[in-house]
Amino acid sequence: MRAMVLTSHPGSDDALTPGEVPDLSPGPGEVLLDVAAAGVNRADLLQLKGLHPPPAGAPEWPGLEVSGTIAALGEGVTGPQVGDRVCALIDGGGYAEQALARAEHLLPVPDGLDLVDAAALPEALTTVWSNLIDVPGLPPAAGIEPEAIAGATVLVHGGSGGVGTIAIQLLSALGARALTTAGGPERVARCVELGAHRGIDHRSEDFVELTRAETDGRGADVVVDVVGAKYLQRNLDALAPFGHLVILGLQKGATGEMNLAGLLTRWLSVHGTVLRQRPREQKAAILADVRERAWPLVARGEVRPVVHARVPLAQAPEAHRMMADGEVFGKVLLLP
Repeated sequence: MRAMVLTSHPGSDDALTPGEVPDLSPGPGEVLLDVAAAGVNRADLLQLKGLHPPPAGAPEWPGLEVSGTIAALGEGVTGPQVGDRVCALIDGGGYAEQALARAEHLLPVPDGLDLVDAAALPEALTTVWSNLIDVPGLPPAAGIEPEAIAGATVLVHGGSGGVGTIAIQLLSALGARALTTAGGPERVARCVELGAHRGIDHRSEDFVELTRAETDGRGADVVVDVVGAKYLQRNLDALAPFGHLVILGLQKGATGEMNLAGLLTRWLSVHGTVLRQRPREQKAAILADVRERAWPLVARGEVRPVVHARVPLAQAPEAHRMMADGEVFGKVLLLP
């Protein structure tokens, strides 16, 4: 089977090259997918640098989400059938002609959704859903009802990214006001087209000041952040009393300082999350909740994939370069 395999030089330009790997066979509870496309995520770039290793037992080649058709069923799989169009959240191995997925980690691709484009959804949608709907400290799917988000103001950093483009649409569909940051007027305008109430150009505008201006001085109920240390204190300053900061990424550093007095006196909360390392059962619960309550929005076209480019699998290093250079709006997909 053809796949993009890692060389012995993590972090180098030639760390990812086309190669042959053993054919896959689904184990108990698994399905084998003929891959139509694999989504590219920043976690894949980190894996190439040796900073984000796959969970035990996962393939060594990258790829956290795929779309395709079911080619074979493992023992004990009920429900999914050979030939079904699906997309899936996987532990790794998506950069290949075929991939394995847990049956409970599948999402059915609606008839009106392009099978290739569906690969842009699993990672972003499950990430956004689990951090907006699930309450920190509670098991997945035990959080608030989506209707409770209606009327809330949520500041989304990186609105032009894979997670950000989905977060804007989801918040808009649920009746929340999404404020978002992006780099440059063109990208800001595209975020507004996706449903953002207000776009903020982080290159020339102050997101704390504008968030407070848009909320009559109160601040955002939630801040969804992929920047990390650089924005830590400013994110807290942008929150309303009882506000909540969700840290999803560390693009600008992992170590920062914050004023704990403000955290206490304004009753703020902060939590971080990494989806890939969650136990299998938690991922299954998140996906079940997404399938029941968020996937109908996808089926109705209220939340749709935003695809920047479709790139041949052998050109995965070029896709990674596009991601690293910040030129991508939405997701890049790799096609076997």
